[in-house]
Amino acid sequence: MAFPEVETQTQDFPNIEEQPKNQPGAWTIIKHLALFIVTFASVTFVGMFFWVGQTAGVESYWEMLPEGLIFASLLLAFLATHEFGHYFAAVYHNVKVTLPYFIPIPLGIGTMGAVIKIEERIQDTRKLFDIGIAGPIAGFVVSLIVLLYGFSTLPDPSFIENFAGHEEVISHVQETGQYPETAPEIEDAPEGSTIMLGNTLLYSILASFFENVPPMYEMYHYPFLFAGWLGLFFTALNLTPIGQLDGGHILYSLIGYKNHQTVARVCFGFIATLGGIEAIPFLFLNIDGWLPGYGFLSVMLWAMVLLFLFRKGFHSDHTWMAPVWAASLISAVAYLYVTSGFTQSGSLIWVFWSFFLVYFVKIEHPPVIFERPLSLWRKRLGWISMAVFILCISPTPIYFAN
Repeated sequence: MAFPEVETQTQDFPNIEEQPKNQPGAWTIIKHLALFIVTFASVTFVGMFFWVGQTAGVESYWEMLPEGLIFASLLLAFLATHEFGHYFAAVYHNVKVTLPYFIPIPLGIGTMGAVIKIEERIQDTRKLFDIGIAGPIAGFVVSLIVLLYGFSTLPDPSFIENFAGHEEVISHVQETGQYPETAPEIEDAPEGSTIMLGNTLLYSILASFFENVPPMYEMYHYPFLFAGWLGLFFTALNLTPIGQLDGGHILYSLIGYKNHQTVARVCFGFIATLGGIEAIPFLFLNIDGWLPGYGFLSVMLWAMVLLFLFRKGFHSDHTWMAPVWAASLISAVAYLYVTSGFTQSGSLIWVFWSFFLVYFVKIEHPPVIFERPLSLWRKRLGWISMAVFILCISPTPIYFAN
């Protein structure tokens, strides 16, 4: 839809001024600040004990605190910049919005991220575009700066000696002065004992310009690299061009309702395929453990789950359900067969993301009242953000190996 008269609405009523809508009170500011502080403490705690804290030879937990504080500061700098990018763009356009809610959880990386809530419908695509793109672009710049600083200040490989439980890697570093190219096999190690972080195109390109870059299975011990990698990955998740995610807002503004509907459904098929690449091995290992020889049932179970997801996400539109369901299932099985990946345990991130998209975000973006054409610089920035999505996404962000 196009409504050219929208350009002259304010000119027809020059004496009418919109009242500012975003004036949070003291109690609101205190509430959001308290959530930020609790989240900072949670990320610090998890960082120092599980991720970046130097554990070898420490006499007390307090000695690991500096690394935890650095990691928390970097990760929350990214999250805060991303969310305040949205917030200030909404304030600029006088769209009612909340301050960022930071979500603490003392598991994983210590937080479920941060969100803001748009409290009124955005009625034209220029405002939608500006508010949608401000967060990812701001957060991406912070992540890029953090990564570049981390790469440029890397210690030599002997730094890994500061961490307990890395005897095989430490031995290889002491003999060769370099990290092993692949994670060493540890005798009698439990299945899935090594955490592997997935590479991305941008991370790989940046890493190629620097020396002493740790392998992906040890990268999380380096707070700047780990926080920067997380920033890139979270930016990519938000730029997924589906529903009311940031990427959905951006692409809708670029190509309109009908075209976005098509792209969003295809993109969800791709996300569901990544979910299958994680879910089928997970189901295979568990079923085969209980019923040896019946691991093939994992494909049938995932096929049923997938059909349920597409039925819900595509509103029972069988002209889309059948071909995308078949393509997604065949692609996931073919990938696992070629890579012999049926016994590699994944993190189920894409499975969770698939359900989250269907039940909370929705696949299709709701129509916007005024589809105003974007300026040339907005169009360029929008397509750059779609390129950032491709550069920063990881098909296997976290998986586990022996």
